Amino acid sequence: MPFVNPSIIWRTGALFTASGIITGAFGSHALKSRYPDLSPFSVQSWSTASQYLIFNGVSLLAISLHPRFGTARGRLAFPSMAIAAGTLMFSGSIFPLVLARQKMGKFLGPVTPLGGSVMILGYLSMVVL
Repeated sequence: MPFVNPSIIWRTGALFTASGIITGAFGSHALKSRYPDLSPFSVQSWSTASQYLIFNGVSLLAISLHPRFGTARGRLAFPSMAIAAGTLMFSGSIFPLVLARQKMGKFLGPVTPLGGSVMILGYLSMVVL
């Protein structure tokens, strides 16, 4: 994957981490007041999606600095892309589901567990590298 390099993964990690902080702050300070009918489950789902953005963002920052990233044909290119794609699918599906479950549920509902599976695949793939 020649387009995947430590700089792109670093920036992706930074963007995920910042987005997680922003969405977490929104969830803590404005979500319930702007959407008063949200269930506690929906608020918790929002928080989980924000936390996963932060955790995986920090992980991508660390992966981009790993010495193996640039060796042996970029061994960490696949794991980093799987973690990034899985995070986008997981967290990126939860936020609209919380805000518009009726409209988005049929389409985005299956994306969330698929994204989680892709994230797990990314982390597990590092075990064999």
